[in-house]
Amino acid sequence: MIQLKDIVVKFGDFEALHNINVHVNEGEFFTFLGPSGCGKTTTLRTITGFIEPVSGSVSMRGQDITHTPIEKRNIGIVFQSYALFPTMTVKDNIAFGLKIKKMKKPEIEEKVRAIARKVELADEKLEKAVSQLSGGQQQRVAIARALVTEPAIICMDEPLSNLDAKLRVQLRNELKRMQRDFGITTIYVTHDQEEALTLSDRIAVFNKGYIEQIGTPNEVYNHSATEFVANFIGDINRLDAEIVRGLKLKETEHHFIRLERLRVNQDKGDGALLLPGVIESQEYYGLYIKYYINAGGQTLKVIEKNDGINIYQPGEQVTLGIHPDDVMSYPA
Repeated sequence: MIQLKDIVVKFGDFEALHNINVHVNEGEFFTFLGPSGCGKTTTLRTITGFIEPVSGSVSMRGQDITHTPIEKRNIGIVFQSYALFPTMTVKDNIAFGLKIKKMKKPEIEEKVRAIARKVELADEKLEKAVSQLSGGQQQRVAIARALVTEPAIICMDEPLSNLDAKLRVQLRNELKRMQRDFGITTIYVTHDQEEALTLSDRIAVFNKGYIEQIGTPNEVYNHSATEFVANFIGDINRLDAEIVRGLKLKETEHHFIRLERLRVNQDKGDGALLLPGVIESQEYYGLYIKYYINAGGQTLKVIEKNDGINIYQPGEQVTLGIHPDDVMSYPA
């Protein structure tokens, strides 16, 4: 569908992207994830045509579009700021791209109403000025405007970052539903790991202009390819030397384990290293409880499902199990 081959982008002497290679499949929800300044938005802007690479190529369905003007790429764009016209009505904002294409008025009217229904914008909202809408409604308008021209793909740059936490989660679920319903190839940029894991079919993890790993949410979380990915995605424990020796792992490497992989008072007799530990503190989240446990000379974070019965208190003695198969190891 969309392929980036050996893309290099420079701003003056600064090389922002180093040989980026990505292939996004038809109908896929593909996310560019990473911290600020890592190159994810630059890559998106290279796809949409706002930035031209110094070398490499961008192709869509086998056609080279590296030097194709923005307006001829057939790509819908949802910006972080939505880039809506505040004094224009919702209807005129959504219809903007159709008017540029010089479509007839009745056809524009029909398409605008159809797409508004699909993104759950009521008819009475269409005549309002965009400035009268809530943040969540404005985001729907931006998505409707991007989709109404029936693009081959849609690119979204941090579209939820301006919303409060509760609305962000609600609209995240709606975004995934809409993408599934439309079946449209989506490239999504975010720095939010939870957002990426929840929404994506596959994720490219960026770091300093390089891609560290491309994989499914399960692959980047449970089989992180590099130490950077392991630390950036979710929460993790780095194991100290004493525990590493107990597990008979290479002391020349760095070793990590996810919080939910540690076992409290669960001896399964399967070769796990068992350590006496003491509960230092706990954080109660309802669905699960996060414990800080001193074991083997270091404090480890552990997540346990909340069953309402086995809830450990600070000062309580426990046994902590660590299985070597659950450890992710990387060159020091």
